[in-house]
Amino acid sequence: MSNKVVITGISTNDLPKITKDEALTLLRRIKQGDADSKKFFIECNLRLVLSMVQRFNLTKVNPDDLFQIGIIGLIKAIDNFDTTLGVRFSTYAVPMILGEMKRYIRESTALKVGRSIRDVAYKAMTARDELERNGSGDVSLSDIAVAIDTPYSEVVSALDAISDPVSLYEAAYNDGEEGMLVIDQIREPDTEEEKFNRISLREGISRLPEKEREVINMRYFLGKTQTEISKELAISQAQVSRLENSALVQLKKAF
Repeated sequence: MSNKVVITGISTNDLPKITKDEALTLLRRIKQGDADSKKFFIECNLRLVLSMVQRFNLTKVNPDDLFQIGIIGLIKAIDNFDTTLGVRFSTYAVPMILGEMKRYIRESTALKVGRSIRDVAYKAMTARDELERNGSGDVSLSDIAVAIDTPYSEVVSALDAISDPVSLYEAAYNDGEEGMLVIDQIREPDTEEEKFNRISLREGISRLPEKEREVINMRYFLGKTQTEISKELAISQAQVSRLENSALVQLKKAF
């Protein structure tokens, strides 16, 4: 089937399903020490763990490893769940499963990153998933920043912070015949001519009208598309294009 997902050798098509009442009955048996009921209940909730794994698809953590860690969270939730509170098991289990996964990601990252930065990164990943589920199409970092009410630069920095570092000798480009390493792309110190051009560019940008200066900054220094800029400035993409072209003509004169 097209919606089948296989992870750690387990296919979601093969997983059993139970009703809310059946789940409550199994949980009561588990509290009485029924090991078979516990094993079956874990199998019934593996889909829940898988859905949590998919929230972290922006990270480079191995999904199989994250799935196994999520099962640990699931088992802890089963062991600590109180059937007398009248709360759905999934409501109780999700925070515990996510907590185990986040802890694993924090401890497995090569570089230690502050908790506040990680919180922004997790909010960004969750927001992206929600926007995609709501049919927003291609979700940009700008869309995510607006959704979590966080500056664009903080979202970019947070997601970069939880990414694995790249070796200088890792392949950056390979067309089958010639390749380029990351270290090959590192710039040499600027020459006097490059420094002069940089000053000229800075002065040229400072002379641009405010709207054109803003478009150039977002387009070439923040790496945003014309579509993203049009959304942020509340103007049409055609207007963004005209402002960009006009600014480039003026900047050429600065050189």
